[in-house]
Amino acid sequence: MTPEVLLRQYKEQIEAALLQDAHKGQAAGLYEPIEYLLRLGGKRLRPAMVLAACAAVKGEVEKAMPAALAVEVFHNFSLMHDDIMDEAPLRRGQQTVHEKWDSNTAILSGDAMLVQAYQHLAKCESKHLPQLLELFNATALEVCEGQQLDMEFEQRSDVTIDAYLEMIRLKTSVLLACSIQIGMLIAGASEEQQKRGYQFGLEAGLAFQLQDDYLDAFGDPEHFGKQIGGDILCDKKTFLYLTCMAKANPSQLVQLDAWIGNSSDPATKVAEVKGLFIATGAKEELREQMQFHYEKALEALDVLELEGEGRALFNYLAELVHMRQA
Repeated sequence: MTPEVLLRQYKEQIEAALLQDAHKGQAAGLYEPIEYLLRLGGKRLRPAMVLAACAAVKGEVEKAMPAALAVEVFHNFSLMHDDIMDEAPLRRGQQTVHEKWDSNTAILSGDAMLVQAYQHLAKCESKHLPQLLELFNATALEVCEGQQLDMEFEQRSDVTIDAYLEMIRLKTSVLLACSIQIGMLIAGASEEQQKRGYQFGLEAGLAFQLQDDYLDAFGDPEHFGKQIGGDILCDKKTFLYLTCMAKANPSQLVQLDAWIGNSSDPATKVAEVKGLFIATGAKEELREQMQFHYEKALEALDVLELEGEGRALFNYLAELVHMRQA
């Protein structure tokens, strides 16, 4: 069976299990937004990584399914709350939960999803629970730290590219890395192999988030599923913005500064700032940084020393992160 077919099967299994559990309880207004968000789809990359990592080291994949669901529910919980903080109108091409309902509903439904994530995790074999909880809790806090830094960056004028990379490591990469380590842990892999799998996930996660930054500015809205130029309109200090600031000449700096805090003409703002990203070389430098972390992920994969189907699965996962359009 090819990695593509296997991961498609994983995705179908994950989605069936997610939607089976999404709408439970008497308070329909609490659970309907959860089911709505989960039905919006997505690649289910993180839970698929849990199952693929388990399979890659010859573990019993069905035993990793509760942890895979925990990861995906936690991820969607964080998206529901992030969309409120970012005032995002779209998620996967559809209204965000706080737009379709309201912010209070999105906050409470998100809280319920966090509880559901732990309910899924608790179904894993008891012998693994202490390690799983330690890893999951540490990762959950890191994701919150990353989101906090992301918000703080909006008010700071001293954000460096290194600081930005650390923020996206926390906000995005650690959950991908955690997904892989969880799958390997459940499969009974050694601590050393788990560490190597985690490193692969970190590098793949950095490439993933940098790709997200690129698509936010230069993606096709039909494929990306989110508002193109959303980061520009919010004046977010992304890799593109920080690199543009560092490489711009005085005239370009004046042009960029003129758009900060100015969204009177959103379409023109997005077009003009994107033009500056191209003219200063920020767009090309972002692509180079994406490629750098992709290659680092492949180096970590070499150290993992997987063979046969396991190696093929991880190679395919790396390509999914590298080549995605949405």
